[in-house]
Amino acid sequence: MELMKRFDVLVLGSGAGANVAANAYERGMNVAVVDNDRFGGTCLNRGCIPTKILTYVADLIVDIGKAEKVNLRARVEGVDFEGLMSRMRRETWEESEKIEKNIAESKGYEFYKGTGQFVADYTMDVNGERIRADHVVIASGARPSIPPINGIEHVHYLTNKTALELSEKPESMIIIGGGYIAVEFGHFFSAIGTDVTILEQMPRLLTAEDEDVSALLQRELATRMRVFTNHEVVGASESNGMKTVVARDRQSGAERELTAEALLIAAGRVSNADLFKPEKTGVKTDPKGWIVVDEFLRTTKKNIWALGDALGKHMFRHVANEQSGIVWHNIAATIESKRGQEPELHKMDYHAIPRAVFSYPPIATVGMTLREAAESGRELLVGQTDYATTAKGAAMGYPPGFVRVICDGREGTVLGATIIGPDAPTLVQEITNLMNAGDHGYAPIFKSIHIHPALPEVVQDAFGNLAPLGHVHDHSLH
Repeated sequence: MELMKRFDVLVLGSGAGANVAANAYERGMNVAVVDNDRFGGTCLNRGCIPTKILTYVADLIVDIGKAEKVNLRARVEGVDFEGLMSRMRRETWEESEKIEKNIAESKGYEFYKGTGQFVADYTMDVNGERIRADHVVIASGARPSIPPINGIEHVHYLTNKTALELSEKPESMIIIGGGYIAVEFGHFFSAIGTDVTILEQMPRLLTAEDEDVSALLQRELATRMRVFTNHEVVGASESNGMKTVVARDRQSGAERELTAEALLIAAGRVSNADLFKPEKTGVKTDPKGWIVVDEFLRTTKKNIWALGDALGKHMFRHVANEQSGIVWHNIAATIESKRGQEPELHKMDYHAIPRAVFSYPPIATVGMTLREAAESGRELLVGQTDYATTAKGAAMGYPPGFVRVICDGREGTVLGATIIGPDAPTLVQEITNLMNAGDHGYAPIFKSIHIHPALPEVVQDAFGNLAPLGHVHDHSLH
């Protein structure tokens, strides 16, 4: 009979899922975490943290390039690319190694590095060893989607993972994709002197955002790189280390050939579910392979839960962190509930999820976009203010950008907001907090004294410009 190691909690994925594992371990449970990469998941090793180390440097470079607008003569003498990349990896990968070492010294907490596969109910095979748990958490994340491009299998291309492993700066780069990963990497590599071309098959960049937001970002990016939207890459080849792609204009059918030293594919994400066989333990996926859960983050199998990118929506670490708290509460409530008694479970609230794109200018959105709000059929009040109209904006040399806030005209509640411009990810937090406080109304924004002159005034001014939709800048709907 094959030996099997048993645990109280098994977590698949060491990103936000590790929060659940830590809570279970602190409670005295035996815990196993399975991951085929460094401990810490995408955010720590391949995503938000390392890339923001890079985009921060890019922000400084672009700001210095615009310094003459505020009567400052300055220039960047050079970028220590190898040093920057080494620091980025040191800040993140060493943290991962430290966590793994601590786990190795902990009794009752085991980390299995490998691609685990379910082989039976609540049972997984990892590197030839079978493990089983009473409660299972699927926090397996996602991986880069590689589009079906003719010849791509013969080309050495980069993804968000391998781009962070570079030690030499590419002189030129083609980026396939127009989402947040594409524009953030485009911002970074262009800022440090790489000749960048972005190819996006959709009519515009960042299709989750409103059209005027996408248009402003594209205009700003186009001053530093080439951006071709509505272009589908249909062929790729490599010769003497140079990568060549053929992109077809989806409107005219015309084709253009582009060559660069590096090719980065940032064309979306796909589920990792096919790697670990969730169906073998009774967990259903949707047609695209994402794990199906209910409002309590329960899968279709009792005592198996899922969170994070594995669900295929709201793929941000801060959302996964919140979900991990919900999952842990629900696991604990299930364990503590008396026989025959239904546990009091918590639901995940998605009404005020903030997100940010750390390009230049940065973008931040919380709740509904203007298009989503208009399609909701609600009576809307919309307010919009440009950075340039504020005293701080004038001091900064009139940077392009605006704040748009969207409210329910009948209920007086905040439905959403979008900010594009300096410090957008910081400024949006004021609105996110408003959407989670009291009755979610906008009245407190007027009762709060804002420092003058400071950038948060642009947020207050946007609320001060609230008017029925149609009386404001609503060209993003056209």
